[in-house]
Amino acid sequence: MAGDFLIRGTLADVDPAVAELIRLEHARQMHKLIMIASESYVPQAVREAEGSVFQNIYAEGYPHVSMHGLSEDRILDYGYQMPFYRRHADRRYYKGVEYCNIVEALAQRRAAEAFCPPGMSPEQLFVNVQPLSGAVANLAIYEALLQPGDVVMTLDLLHGGHLSHGSSASVTGRRQRVVHYRVNPETELLDYEELYELAQRERPRMIIAGFTSYPWAPDFRKFREIADSVNAYLMADIAHTAGMAIAGAYPNPVGIAHVTAFTTHKTLMGPRGAVIITTDPEIAQKIDRSVFPGLQGGPHMNKVAAMATMFKIAQTPQFKALQHQIARNAVALSDGFKANGLRVVHGGTNTHMVLLDCKSAAQRGGVPLMGNIASRILDLVGIVCNRNTIPGDKDASQPSALRFGTPWVTQRGLDERDMREIADIVTAVLRATIPFATQGKRGALYSARADLDVLRQAADRVQALVEKAGCDVVLSPQTYPHTWRATNGAGDQPVEVRGEHAEDLLASVLDRPLAELSDGGVARLLGPGRQPMAEVSVRRVEGGFVLNVSGSVRARAVEWLRLLSEGYVVVDDAQLEDGAPGPVEVWA
Repeated sequence: MAGDFLIRGTLADVDPAVAELIRLEHARQMHKLIMIASESYVPQAVREAEGSVFQNIYAEGYPHVSMHGLSEDRILDYGYQMPFYRRHADRRYYKGVEYCNIVEALAQRRAAEAFCPPGMSPEQLFVNVQPLSGAVANLAIYEALLQPGDVVMTLDLLHGGHLSHGSSASVTGRRQRVVHYRVNPETELLDYEELYELAQRERPRMIIAGFTSYPWAPDFRKFREIADSVNAYLMADIAHTAGMAIAGAYPNPVGIAHVTAFTTHKTLMGPRGAVIITTDPEIAQKIDRSVFPGLQGGPHMNKVAAMATMFKIAQTPQFKALQHQIARNAVALSDGFKANGLRVVHGGTNTHMVLLDCKSAAQRGGVPLMGNIASRILDLVGIVCNRNTIPGDKDASQPSALRFGTPWVTQRGLDERDMREIADIVTAVLRATIPFATQGKRGALYSARADLDVLRQAADRVQALVEKAGCDVVLSPQTYPHTWRATNGAGDQPVEVRGEHAEDLLASVLDRPLAELSDGGVARLLGPGRQPMAEVSVRRVEGGFVLNVSGSVRARAVEWLRLLSEGYVVVDDAQLEDGAPGPVEVWA
């Protein structure tokens, strides 16, 4: 046995609970179609760098200023770097950071090469790779370039802007006076003449060109002309589209905007962090001071190492081809929705995202289908997206749209034909969903229920796409057990229904009261519309009940019980608001 206090052993040895959670999360990601526009699948090499021993090091401050502009070969020239470090040190507050300096300079250099616009050299770009998130990067720019009370001009949150662009819910909306530009109410597109007039009227000190749910690429040169007309800074936020900008699938604002910020975990497929780039050395110094010591302490050097690997990957032909396919897939998805008669918000897309107006898919008695409940129901069939506000929504708590992104499904090899299939699946599910509203303390509470068989068919179609897509886990019920889909086919194994609501749920869908059933008594399980689905024998056990359901109806019965527990299937059209009690555990 070693005579030290180093904790040895794998994660599975030291903490099997967390190891299992990681395994399950990996399985979830592979068993579903992830269409969150702000997510992507991070390559193994980047994850390895992020999980490295750079995690252990404190490195407050920055590398020596002379490392700016060095070529990659010079940065990695240890014969030069080690003596230089020992003689001249750096701008850090800690020692033992010689390799941190090298990996940070490497990340900066590769970022500069990736984003260097025509007519410029990487040496002209100043890169800060230390912000811990996109919101921190945005706040650092505010702190560096603005004074309290300065006017900032941003896209309205409900029209596609971001919280950290001056929302009243964010600190960025409290220190400055924020004025919002909006999309044209008729075209749902940006109107640059209106932007110009607003800027002349409000005289902002900074204009932000960047969006979280506006699906069209901006004209950064027009934004710069408007900013110059009022002597304002132009900040470009390409958090979502940085990978596309590197590949030429989206305009690159570096060299046009005074400062550009972006996150590294969306289309860039990197660690969860952020980067700020400017071509102005004075702005660069202000931003460096704003990030550290203004807003942060020590940087996460493991993430900086992962960024270095990420920026290397981002300059490969494979990465660039991926980004262009992401855009083509988004257009195909948008066209698929429109061909099915659904309303695509803003008229379409030329980026990686599509916004779908749920109200165009389903309404009942004047009650529209809303984004929150629609996203929950789609998640049940294996399509993961998010609710989103659109122009016309009153507040962010009740968004009426869904936002779909194509990075992840494109990474897994799905193409334009598959996007049309996804559009068809989404349409089928949403049109089979019946919305309703109940009255809460603060107004209407929107919900909905869907048809059992439509959900089953949609889940089968999603599964076919999942099996076609690239995958790095074994697809099986054993690897991803936490689903409502039946796992044992039409076998005769008993079905257990457990939990504090088990008796109430069964009482609501059996044709005989449980009190009348002797141990092993037979009743009929009622399905949608309270029509008989199967005969079941019921036996009470501690904590719940055991049901015997035989034959070909077993799988459907198990899925019915699980979906009843989830709360999103129609039990009785005439009493839509009366769902089954739950949740319960259904073991099959």
